[in-house]
Amino acid sequence: VEPNATRANGSKNKVVPHAVNGAANSNGAHSNGSAALNYAPSIADPYFPGFPKEEQISHLRKVAKDEPNKLRLKKEVVYEQLSEAEVRFFQRFIQLDDPAVAVLRTADVFNLAVLPDESFSSIINLERVNDIRHIQRFFETINAKLPQGGYFGGLVETAYDRKQRILKKFPPVLGPLYYFFDFIFKRLFPKLRWSKALYFALTAGRNRVLPHTEVLGRLCACGFKIIDERIVDDKLHFIVQKTREPLFPEKPSYGPVFRMNRIGKDGKVIGVYKMRTMHPFSEFLQEYIAEKQGLDDGGKFKDDPRVTSWGRTMRKLWLDELPMILNLFNGDMKVVGVRPLSRHYLSLYSEELREKRKLVKPGLIPPFYADLPKTLDEIMDSEMRYLDAYLKNGWRTDWSYLGKTFYNIVIKRARSK
Repeated sequence: VEPNATRANGSKNKVVPHAVNGAANSNGAHSNGSAALNYAPSIADPYFPGFPKEEQISHLRKVAKDEPNKLRLKKEVVYEQLSEAEVRFFQRFIQLDDPAVAVLRTADVFNLAVLPDESFSSIINLERVNDIRHIQRFFETINAKLPQGGYFGGLVETAYDRKQRILKKFPPVLGPLYYFFDFIFKRLFPKLRWSKALYFALTAGRNRVLPHTEVLGRLCACGFKIIDERIVDDKLHFIVQKTREPLFPEKPSYGPVFRMNRIGKDGKVIGVYKMRTMHPFSEFLQEYIAEKQGLDDGGKFKDDPRVTSWGRTMRKLWLDELPMILNLFNGDMKVVGVRPLSRHYLSLYSEELREKRKLVKPGLIPPFYADLPKTLDEIMDSEMRYLDAYLKNGWRTDWSYLGKTFYNIVIKRARSK
């Protein structure tokens, strides 16, 4: 550890790690200007092919016991980088002075890739997620370096906190104007195909605007379960736990129209088209939101934080479901039928209803708008009645439900949430 080491760009670091398979140069500085606070008390001995994974963590702790000065120095250096509030937050699940805990400050995937797999019980990264160029690859690499049940802690400035910071920093007239252009350049440009390359060429992916739910959704997609999250020192700090391998979405979409994986006829997965009303990666948060928020009337999540402000307006007018007409032309859906559901939401249904749903195609207009049920049990009863009637009378049932839906929407002014 070199407290006064110099970065490659000439600035001073408080701490730079020993070299790990070329992660740092001969001067102890990282070529990308990112420094890790600690990889391990002793880096060379345990890391060679064939060394049992389960022995590496115990080796680190043994080395620290034999070399107390290194452990003391690590503790001092790490605590210098954290506020008291951050220490209290991370210490709830991660022992910061544990030699098997890696504390980093890096935005470069390479600094993670050189770490041996499953050699640390927990990893904390003090670099903001906003400054990481390849966020998914970064989280996937963290997953690979942790054992099952291992913890990962980090922090991010959310879009909401960024907005509040900007509005407080500038005068009343200038603040909203600055925020508008900041949002366009640092939120929309990285998502649009025609501007994405330009944005990353100019910024290297640093200081991006990231919504709260997108970051949590990315973590869940990469195999983590959210354990705790809270605002500390004006930034969202999180602790997640590795529970599985990453899902590796084949074609992540950020555009206004996207495809959702839903369960169709015969239990097959179909891609359902919709207008985007939620933040990207929100689909991976269903289980977490269900546990945290619960269900509201109509079977939707209460105060769903994943829905954007313009998304709520689109849902009230049913504009978000217009692209599902493509599924009608593709033959995946019909006009009237049960709503296509995600695998997680479908698991809330009874076994009998799940099996009966496999017999028919899902529909653009669900029986929900004919019966207007409020609770999950009422929704299941509504779908069961429709399916029983449809299996007996076919298209006559669909015409009947179409008439009831028209009456509720046009006459009674029923609206979607």
